[in-house]
Amino acid sequence: MRSRRGVFLPLLVLTTLSVLAHAQGVPSPASDARAIEVKLQASDGGTVLSADDAERLGVTEDGREARLQPPTLVTPSPAAWPEGLEGTPGEVTLELLVDVEGAVAGVKVVAAPQEPRLTEAARQAAAGLRFTPAVLAGAPVAVRLPFVYRFEPPAPVPRSAASLSGEVRARGTRRPLADATLFVDGATEPSGAVGADGRFTLALPPGVHRVEVRAPGHQPGTFEETLSEGQALQVIYRLQPGRVNPYETVVRDERPRTEVTRITLHEQELREVPGTLGDPFRVVMLMPGVGSLASGISYPVVRGSQPAATGFFLDGVRIPMLYHLMLGPAVLHPDFIDTVDFFPGTPPVQYGRLLGGAVDGRLSRPREDRLHVTASVDPINAGGFIEYPFESTGTSVSVAGRLSYSALLMTLGSKLLSSAETEKLHADFWDYQARVEQKVGQGRLRLFALGSSDDVGSSPSLDWVGMTGGRIVSRFHRVDLRGTHPLAGGDAEVGFTFGTDALGFTGQESFRTASGAIDYQDVGEYALEQLTFAARAGWKRSLSDTLEVAVGGDLEHRRAATDIRGTGIPPGSRPGETTDPLKSPSSLALFSGAYLSATWLPAPGWLVQPGVRVDNYHLSPGINHTVAEPRLTVRRQLTDALVLKGGAGVFHQTPTVLVHLPAVDTSSLRHGLQEGLQFDVGAEWKAVEGLELSGDVFYNPLTRTVELDLRQVVENRRRRGLDTPDPSASGYAYGIDLMARHPLGRDWFGWVSYSFLQSKRRVRFDRYGDDDRVVETVEGTLPFAFEQAHVLNAALSYKLGNNWTVGTVVHFNTGRPESGEITTLTQRLVTDADGTQDWVRQDRDKAERLDAFFRVDLRVAKSWAMEDFTLDAYLDILNVSARQEVFAYDYGFDEALRPERKPTRFPIILPLLGAKGTY
Repeated sequence: MRSRRGVFLPLLVLTTLSVLAHAQGVPSPASDARAIEVKLQASDGGTVLSADDAERLGVTEDGREARLQPPTLVTPSPAAWPEGLEGTPGEVTLELLVDVEGAVAGVKVVAAPQEPRLTEAARQAAAGLRFTPAVLAGAPVAVRLPFVYRFEPPAPVPRSAASLSGEVRARGTRRPLADATLFVDGATEPSGAVGADGRFTLALPPGVHRVEVRAPGHQPGTFEETLSEGQALQVIYRLQPGRVNPYETVVRDERPRTEVTRITLHEQELREVPGTLGDPFRVVMLMPGVGSLASGISYPVVRGSQPAATGFFLDGVRIPMLYHLMLGPAVLHPDFIDTVDFFPGTPPVQYGRLLGGAVDGRLSRPREDRLHVTASVDPINAGGFIEYPFESTGTSVSVAGRLSYSALLMTLGSKLLSSAETEKLHADFWDYQARVEQKVGQGRLRLFALGSSDDVGSSPSLDWVGMTGGRIVSRFHRVDLRGTHPLAGGDAEVGFTFGTDALGFTGQESFRTASGAIDYQDVGEYALEQLTFAARAGWKRSLSDTLEVAVGGDLEHRRAATDIRGTGIPPGSRPGETTDPLKSPSSLALFSGAYLSATWLPAPGWLVQPGVRVDNYHLSPGINHTVAEPRLTVRRQLTDALVLKGGAGVFHQTPTVLVHLPAVDTSSLRHGLQEGLQFDVGAEWKAVEGLELSGDVFYNPLTRTVELDLRQVVENRRRRGLDTPDPSASGYAYGIDLMARHPLGRDWFGWVSYSFLQSKRRVRFDRYGDDDRVVETVEGTLPFAFEQAHVLNAALSYKLGNNWTVGTVVHFNTGRPESGEITTLTQRLVTDADGTQDWVRQDRDKAERLDAFFRVDLRVAKSWAMEDFTLDAYLDILNVSARQEVFAYDYGFDEALRPERKPTRFPIILPLLGAKGTY
């Protein structure tokens, strides 16, 4: 047996040691918090902060002392006598740093015995202590205080005694419970405690014993063990968690806030938001500054730009296609994503060759404790994730993938409905990811591969010869090798990436076989293919407490080809043309860039980050563009809770189509670069604990845009070298983004965001007469095709008792212009000389708007903690309100020949009933 005793002396410590006083409240996560240590004084009324210090810190304004309410011990953490140690009693005096949440944030040894194992046992046990937070002037503060562990060797155990040893784990997750305590045979004092790895050893006399195990956040467990003389029994005790996957405040090493606006989401904020199908990247659609193409299509329209103007990255590596079949899940398994950073405006200089915002998903660090497995299934697809560490070599291997079986469901549905049309449809997808990470000295080496494939189409009817159909296939693959290592007093990173992209349309036609039956065959293919070779390097170092520099660069070589073959030749082809992206590319491009930035703290509360990026865009033969992009961020910390911020920058990008298409963004360089500026000012305020408010006002002048649509791409292909109209334009966007957020914690999370946007383009457009013919072509400033003036989102998820979770999302947006670009063009009613009415095209500057749209999403989930795994069942419904969104209008006449403007609408409802097991 062993005994230990902890002594807590708050009053003595608070009169002799120091306090970390954040007098204006808890530091905002959106700020670079600074800690100030001040001495406390003892008085007849308790422990106080002197009048001078109180006034200097802004705690009081009347020149009086500020009284401290000291912390009190809530959860003890006994220290066990080290196993196998023989010796005399010892005492370890520690100095604890207790943070604003009452947790032990630091341990310092003040006095130690000669036996180092006693000191280490005390240090490990101290981490499990919990206190009520100290309070100064009504705000929680961090304090330093002493804590004494006294050790006495256990009484000698007869050789005939038995031994009970084992582990204490959380039921379901298998997580070791380092703060568990054991009580034997109804003892009121702890009979033993577990180590950091969850292991324990008890020496007990032979016989039947009742062992009660307690741990914070878990239901107590009682176990009965029978020990015989001299027996050594090994056991595993599993405690039922009070909450399965609780919504806990995530304590992590946050990167200092140096950007104007960066919204970072963690944990369940990425996977349990209603209407997102559990995909982290879909949550971006509910952020401020984001509009949409249509409900359920998760390609964000950020601050009035084209969707392709926003870059999607994985640890800084750009990926082309983010979602399966536009409406489906993301191409990356959710378990690979740790956090998502969203930059709606003025992203840092590391993000180049984009005109809008940036979304960067940071890959999770490999877990090095044990095997982890996840399996999920729903009506659309099944997926899995496996991660295993090899401790002996420092290697970790992770693999994941998903496979859709929607084609099978469509076939079964068509049989049940006896629908020949449905039977011809198909929509399939799959994806994979694999990672191998190796520790190399002080650095790490990581090989990461991912790929995705989408196949959707409709086969020709077999009722007649000559019926047509087709399929569209989109695929990409990426392999990235990355190494990180300390270098010259800083941190260095190098990386190499190889990628392939392909998008192809295959035409099909029915024909009569030699036997007289009707079958179908491929008759032509129009494919865009691209190979990418890229390299990058970066280095960051703190030169002093107030200055940090970062430098880096990258190269990206793209070889693209347009492949046309078959009997059904698309427009613009030439007989005998064959292309290959490697051997005979139709476009060769080399993108290169370098950046330099400095993070400077010129004075307390100030952060200034100037930076510059230089990029070169080269398209063979002879097209060359070199641009410089200066950027600046300034942040002013007024108080611990309030930050003012501002930023500006210059941005460039190749011409864009609606979404990324292989070969198009390289070959379109002949139209020149897009150029824009971004200006952003705002504030971040942590009003009270658990409530973060932010607001931004932005203005983005667009000096040159080249925003193509698919019709323009096809027409330019058809012209084959003929003069084409200049597709460039100019414009601007301005607006306001507001957000109120309750971060993850206290069994719930949620936010409300609102955006006001005006996005305009100066273009040439036609005016039409009453005969529907072009009267003249004029130049004017028109609303951009994706402009949604008002967007409101509210998200809430709450963890109920008995491990039920309920969440909802409310979304509202006003309609886009009905300008004929991505929807119909407004028409007006005219009456000719004989009184006949007809619809004719309206001038674009007089176009009306689509109807506003409102929807409600719902998510209900239930979790179970099994012995060694957890099971989750969920129902996630996008648009549970079944609201119908208007996409266009049909202009015509009803049966009574009365004119009507009939909306084309239908509800996009995505119900998902699924299950997920985690081991």
